[in-house]
Amino acid sequence: MAEQVPVEEVANAMYKMVKESMGQKKWKATDLTKAVIELFGEDKCDKKLAKLAIRELMDSGRCVYTYFGGSFIEIPHKEGAEN
Repeated sequence: MAEQVPVEEVANAMYKMVKESMGQKKWKATDLTKAVIELFGEDKCDKKLAKLAIRELMDSGRCVYTYFGGSFIEIPHKEGAEN
């Protein structure tokens, strides 16, 4: 098995995917996991690594879970006063 990609790199790739599709697509955790596994390849990124990357995004505040008929990962919205 090839050496795994660092968690930070997977987290950055996930953040980029979420940011680029903001307003067009909402990402479920499983869809985001599948996308990064496809991006990096199964030998370099697995479900466990993707889960750690999602946790890093949530803990750092770069992304949040939202709920609207299902759980989605999104970039936190800015309130009107923050603009």
